[in-house]
Amino acid sequence: MNEQEIRQIIEKQQQFFASGATLSVEARLQALKKLKAAIISQEDQIHDALRQDLGKSGMESYMCETGMVLSELSHMIRHLPRYARERRVRTPLAQYVSRSYRKPSPYGTVLIMSPWNYPFMLTIDPLVDALAAGNTALVKPSAYSPATSLVIQQLITQCFPQEYVAVVQGGREENQFLLSQKFDYIFFTGSQAVGKEVLRRAAEHLTPVTLELGGKSPCIVDKTASLKLAARRIVFGKYLNCGQTCVAPDYILCHESVREELIRQITAQIKLQFGENPLENENYGHIINQKHFHRILGLIEKEKVVWGGQADPDALRIAPTVLSPISWEDPVMQEEIFGPLLPILTFRDLEEAVSLIESRPHPLALYLFSSDKKAIRYVTSRCRYGGGCVNDTIIHLATSQMGFGGFGESGMGAYHGKIGFDTFTHYKSMVDKKTFLDLPMRYQPYTKLYEKMVRMFLR
Repeated sequence: MNEQEIRQIIEKQQQFFASGATLSVEARLQALKKLKAAIISQEDQIHDALRQDLGKSGMESYMCETGMVLSELSHMIRHLPRYARERRVRTPLAQYVSRSYRKPSPYGTVLIMSPWNYPFMLTIDPLVDALAAGNTALVKPSAYSPATSLVIQQLITQCFPQEYVAVVQGGREENQFLLSQKFDYIFFTGSQAVGKEVLRRAAEHLTPVTLELGGKSPCIVDKTASLKLAARRIVFGKYLNCGQTCVAPDYILCHESVREELIRQITAQIKLQFGENPLENENYGHIINQKHFHRILGLIEKEKVVWGGQADPDALRIAPTVLSPISWEDPVMQEEIFGPLLPILTFRDLEEAVSLIESRPHPLALYLFSSDKKAIRYVTSRCRYGGGCVNDTIIHLATSQMGFGGFGESGMGAYHGKIGFDTFTHYKSMVDKKTFLDLPMRYQPYTKLYEKMVRMFLR
């Protein structure tokens, strides 16, 4: 698709939005129901594409991609009529007689740019929220997951005319051109480096943005934790999708007294969940491409591997790997890993652990394994991060009842459920003033009596 075609699509979407076709709740519900039915009917094709791009099993694809999208669709279809209502608020006595209310209104034409690691869910989930809010949308999926991007394009084309929802395929050139255009809102999921570029380009048009980025998400394990259960849940969260998950535990920060036992439990769990030779497990998945495969291999210091470390370059597979002892200066701690490597560091007390985490860029997620309620309160109140779990990993994003988003360097804004609807909605603050009464005290000439009345009303 060339630049002229993209520009024409944007213009058509702007005209379609201006026509009011997306504003009624009935039209929005019809769009969401049509999308849901299409996803259900094409579930096998979607899962086949995810297996081609990332080696995901059918179970993992449903649990982490299509099932999540269907859950968000069901939530929006059920609650949209309530979300889209005007909300009356209290009117100050000084504005008597009038009705004050907040009117939810869509932004207009939005751009959704999605990544390759969960290419279906991270494209369609924000689209669901954007459509529920009444916007038109231009979707730009990742060029690194071509099979899924093609399925998304076919799905969107089947469900919507281009002037309502359109897909633009391509790479950096198309991304740069899209960011030079004027949109009413931009929703971006991806790396911090590209997120900075998106924010800079959006600022040229004063376009509001949501940035869902990433970072090194810590997993704290204190000496009161149930180590066997902690290991089981950490292994699940870390090695899901071969570690290519933005909210995966990036590293473990455990109390020095439990390190050896925790390592023993983690290696036992890797064998239980993935087998003695994970590279032969057909449900394990693979790294997205050669570039990231070699980048991840470059982070492995062989002398620090306590389990794993094997790789299959033909299949782009790296075994679940545990690294210890690790220091903050090691290469694996200098960037977000985004792969199946689990470094283990230690701390002596929680104050030290919190200080170490807070001295670094704010992460997208934080996980804490502990049985100590005081410790849980201390860590969750003192550390700044997007979201997280106590005694589990990653599941906090799998609900439409809470928003999901980053903090500081890990992003801005959030989505899912009502918060997702709010993200793509501008709330107009309105006062409907009645005409049968007009208090004179705000009009000149001012008198001492009027001043006294104003002070009484506004105090």
